[in-house]
Amino acid sequence: LAAMVTNFLQKYQLQNHHLILPKKQFVTYAVYALIVLAFLHYLLFYPASASDKSVVAQVQQEVAPAVVSARVGAREQLLPPTPSPHQGDEALGNPLAEEEAPAPPPCDYSDGEWVPDARPPLYNGTSCGTIKDGQNCMSHGRPDTGYLYWRWRPRGCDLPAFSPDAFLGWLRNRHLAFVGDSLARNQAESLLCLLASRSAPELVYRDGEEGRFRRFVFREFNATVSVFWSPFLVKVAEKAERAGVRHNNVFLDAFDERWMSRLGALDAAVLSVGHWFLIPGVYHDGGLVVACHDCADLNHTETDFFGAFRDAVHRTLAEVTRRHGRGAADGKKKVVALTTFSPAHFEGDWDKAGACPRQRPYSAGEKEMGYTEAELRKIVVEAVRVAADAAAGSGLRFAALDVTALANLRPDGHPGPFMHKDPFASGGGEGAVDRRVQNDCVHWCMPGPVDTFNEVLLQTILR
Repeated sequence: LAAMVTNFLQKYQLQNHHLILPKKQFVTYAVYALIVLAFLHYLLFYPASASDKSVVAQVQQEVAPAVVSARVGAREQLLPPTPSPHQGDEALGNPLAEEEAPAPPPCDYSDGEWVPDARPPLYNGTSCGTIKDGQNCMSHGRPDTGYLYWRWRPRGCDLPAFSPDAFLGWLRNRHLAFVGDSLARNQAESLLCLLASRSAPELVYRDGEEGRFRRFVFREFNATVSVFWSPFLVKVAEKAERAGVRHNNVFLDAFDERWMSRLGALDAAVLSVGHWFLIPGVYHDGGLVVACHDCADLNHTETDFFGAFRDAVHRTLAEVTRRHGRGAADGKKKVVALTTFSPAHFEGDWDKAGACPRQRPYSAGEKEMGYTEAELRKIVVEAVRVAADAAAGSGLRFAALDVTALANLRPDGHPGPFMHKDPFASGGGEGAVDRRVQNDCVHWCMPGPVDTFNEVLLQTILR
């Protein structure tokens, strides 16, 4: 092979006189070329071992990205930077540059579960002086205390524990009223006890049976909380069974001025009705009887109470909006919250020794909401939506305290037989006679689940 190359070079040199390299140098370069060719021949016909291949692959992995990165970097240096989607919005006055992120949607407190909570209540049966006697379960001798150690946990959001300081801070120089039936009073008394853990309320006005009309002040905060009895929100001539009148006569086209006339002095109101619509009633509108519930002894057509309940709630909220608009020149903003229906938990008929003996909440999915409870809740939620749309921009805000679901899961939170002090003192064990004494499975022990209603109220008014 070397001889062939030498002969070629000699011939090439003779035919190309301009080649200036000496013959020996050509031979040297040819030898170097042969060495390279031999090495390439070895690589092609004698492949590398597996270990060698791994080394090669590793080198490729380390070197190739660096090469690509270098190429991309060089290319990017030649291109102008890519502008952000809203670059220059400030200079152009684009509102997107000035808008803040949208506020998160309000928490849905109607969907959740009760979970154990080791924190003790803010008050007890002796530390608060505004507990109605029939709801003071601890002082009346209820032996179990497990019902006190649960909290409501909504799904997808949080319900903070009640803060007396936060509520009183909002209530400073304001007047809040609770309007409705005995469940409204139950919630009002719960709030008074929660706030009393920070500042003692002073009773400054009282009127009516069982304190149906009361007014409390928190002197330190110049704050007022009132309670108005109005079980239908509209005008009613209440039943008087001792006088032989077992039906309520409800006037859907007239308003209960005992509280409605005080709207101008209120900054916020919590309305809560429902249970009185379940008892016998005759409903009037324009001088005519338009509905009658549980009135077989009267010459009226029996109807359900849902329509009457719907009319009473819708008309009341419309009148609140109208009166607010009439006095809106003062510029005061108001909040009107409606507490949705709070279910009872009688096992059996309430008037036939029905009881509520459970000592734990229902777990999620264990207790379906009844048809009546669901319909009454739906009517309130819909009425609030309609009223809120009608009052938009007026400084009047409507909200629903949607507590039906959380209350539905708390059969353990009622006084039961402990609506009376020491109900079993006459003998016999609690389990043996609890169905033979009167039970309250409508109202709530205090402290108890009703305090959660006011946790929801606090978050609603602060929204």
